[in-house]
Amino acid sequence: MKVLLFNGSRRKSGCTNTALEEIAATLNKEGIETEIFFIGIDAVNGNINTLVKEAGEKCAGADGYIFGSPVYYASPSGEILAFMDRLFWSHGSVMKHKPGAAIVSARRGGTTASFDVLNKYFTINEMPIVSSRYWNMVHGNSPDEVRQDEEGMQVMRILGKNMAWMLKCIEAGKAAGIEAPVLDEERRMTNFIR
Repeated sequence: MKVLLFNGSRRKSGCTNTALEEIAATLNKEGIETEIFFIGIDAVNGNINTLVKEAGEKCAGADGYIFGSPVYYASPSGEILAFMDRLFWSHGSVMKHKPGAAIVSARRGGTTASFDVLNKYFTINEMPIVSSRYWNMVHGNSPDEVRQDEEGMQVMRILGKNMAWMLKCIEAGKAAGIEAPVLDEERRMTNFIR
């Protein structure tokens, strides 16, 4: 089993990555393979098609996904939003019915609004959302400060354990013959303005 973690920060080794590394270490202890995929500025500098193609290929081989973002102006980074818009539009079908989770990193505020925005991608795509003991966030202005956020780092470890548990439950369900739901009706779309 494998979890693909996405770093939606402009800084490859910053606060968001520190939280993702904590989750990855926990998943590894649970026997789950991990990979951190750095989005960086390629989502906004004209290279998004190449970036999303590479990520989509990796998504096909993953069993779960964690998307991490710093908080900029009380919102997720523009990089991760552009990336997720494009990724879910073009590769959402390979992620459907697989568990997803979001984590956010902030110096101080804007975390709950950012967390809410990221989780909506999963609900639109019929993905179970993995939770932790509290909202999936860390606080700090540097990786060292994030490591001092004892509660936040514990939340990351619990998220990793819960993701591993959910993946193992899904695997056990499949082994018992339980498959993902199949849509047996035509999709309905309602427009409110005609």
